[in-house]
Amino acid sequence: MKVEPTALPGVLLITPRVFGDDRGFFLESWNAKAFADAGLDLEFVQDNHSRSGQGVLRGLHYQLSNPQGKLVRVTQGSVFDVAVDLRRSSPHFGQWVGVELSDTNKAMLWVPPGFGHGFVVTSASADFQYKCTTFYEPADEHCIRWNDPTIGIDWPLDTAPLVSAKDATGTLLADAAVFA
Repeated sequence: MKVEPTALPGVLLITPRVFGDDRGFFLESWNAKAFADAGLDLEFVQDNHSRSGQGVLRGLHYQLSNPQGKLVRVTQGSVFDVAVDLRRSSPHFGQWVGVELSDTNKAMLWVPPGFGHGFVVTSASADFQYKCTTFYEPADEHCIRWNDPTIGIDWPLDTAPLVSAKDATGTLLADAAVFA
């Protein structure tokens, strides 16, 4: 696999080796030894899978007391995936990075603890799968508004996205509880 840094230290773009022929393809989406050899010695406790239609935007989500690292990928369709540095002590606090994840490029993004995460579906629909380093705790979930002008994410949108009520009323970064 190929591991590439992004503009935000710690957030990594991971491209697996894909073996394909006229029958289809094979890839390893997770191999603990290969990831550890690449410097990502991770233990995952939960796998999640969501399906969303075009224009659905989810995020920006994070858990503060029980922060999750997430290894995210798309198995059908495409999304624009975003990580935002929410560590106040970081020189990159409030900065974001976005990448396309799709069933075509088969890329994955490692979003470490301390970052907010979100995505918008750019295809007719998308199946989004992710592994988490800690369990989801609803009482600990926080949401920063997807269109916070301080962060200024350049979402690839032609029309207003479809967001949940929770995401529509997310907190602005200036008012949010964030990491030290």
